[in-house]
Amino acid sequence: MSEIFVGIDLGGTNIKIGCFDSDMKLISKTSVATKADMGAEVVVDRMAQAVEKLLADASVCLRDVRMAGIGTPGPAKYKEGIIIDAANLPKFKNVPIRRMLSEQLGKPVVFENDANTACWGEYTVGAGKGVEDMVFFTLGTGIGGGIVSNGELLHGSDDNAAELGHTIIYPDGRLCGCGQKGCVEAYASASSTAARATEAVRSGTASSLKKLLDEDGQISCKDVYEHLAAGDELARQITDGTAKALAIICVNMLHITEPKRIVFSGGMIASGELLLSRIKDYFNEYIWSLKTETVEICFATLGEDSGIIGAAALALHAHRT
Repeated sequence: MSEIFVGIDLGGTNIKIGCFDSDMKLISKTSVATKADMGAEVVVDRMAQAVEKLLADASVCLRDVRMAGIGTPGPAKYKEGIIIDAANLPKFKNVPIRRMLSEQLGKPVVFENDANTACWGEYTVGAGKGVEDMVFFTLGTGIGGGIVSNGELLHGSDDNAAELGHTIIYPDGRLCGCGQKGCVEAYASASSTAARATEAVRSGTASSLKKLLDEDGQISCKDVYEHLAAGDELARQITDGTAKALAIICVNMLHITEPKRIVFSGGMIASGELLLSRIKDYFNEYIWSLKTETVEICFATLGEDSGIIGAAALALHAHRT
């Protein structure tokens, strides 16, 4: 058996686990309930047991595992291997997750932010493969991010760099959940896209979305893009605002890190060209004319497996460096 690397994606609801060979070929994967309300020790126990069962079911010996990687929500002290806090893991306060998991598995563990693991997965075998500089966005309830520069993840002085969703694009703009005003997350996440549509309908703007709001009491981001496809004018305005905000952050990231590729992931990319083409249109409108830019703006390719792939790939990277 070749060298084996385990990737773990720890979420508030589920723990996803995959084992991979040294070519990052998936051997087997599984998912178990996190049961975060039972505390960190129980969660780590469940994680280790699930890894051992996954390996056994795949006829892989634990001795063949070289390292494991784990991606978790933050903030955290990644160099020290400690989760400081996590909104969807309420009992995880200053948890030494790397040491705990390493002791359970008897293997070295590399620990990283979950957005960074997804970024590294796309960089290694997904939409970023073949480039050395990449910017990565996750578009969901919020906006997460990751930056690869010269073939390495950017961490910053306190380990929490690349909080790209909290880049301010409209000073004194909409209030973001982080407490700042004007963050790109406050305009272009799935939840903020839905919120802006809801606010407009409630203020009296004519839209086919009104019937949906009256009947269901809410509007989702998916609803907005479906009504856009059906020709609704308000949906066009709202989604244009989303695309414009994302284009602005793309322009800013181009000037800061000069990536070769900017990759968008998350549930919103199911909107397809309705989203991507407008981001590109606004990007081309806003970017400077001093020189022709060659950056590619595209969607991620790994889907929900990006976290486990990235965590395992980071373990492989750490093992070899």
